[in-house]
Amino acid sequence: MAMVMDDARPLFQQIAEQIEDSIIDGSLPEESRAPSTNELATFHRINPATAANGINQLVADGLLYKKRGVGMFVQEGARDKLVERRQDAFGRSYIAPLLAEAKRLEMDAEDVKKMIDAWRDDQ
Repeated sequence: MAMVMDDARPLFQQIAEQIEDSIIDGSLPEESRAPSTNELATFHRINPATAANGINQLVADGLLYKKRGVGMFVQEGARDKLVERRQDAFGRSYIAPLLAEAKRLEMDAEDVKKMIDAWRDDQ
């Protein structure tokens, strides 16, 4: 779970995103135990309260739940929820601006698809 911290964003947010990434890539499957606040704090050398804020964000988002006396666990359906949320963000961040620029260049959707295919074939 090692990651490089980004000074531009709050640490708790980065902790939450790290756990989200683990859920998406399957290294933290649904119904499995998530790292504890203390484990995260020790690993990243941060204040446990900061780690707790990241965990609490995931609980609020419905991605983790607490089993009393056992720890935090990945909610069933969390991966699908995250994938859907990130696909939506991908569309807003990349597809909408792409289509806006294509329109300015008088390209239609088919032109964009052909260009994507051509770039993919070159990779």
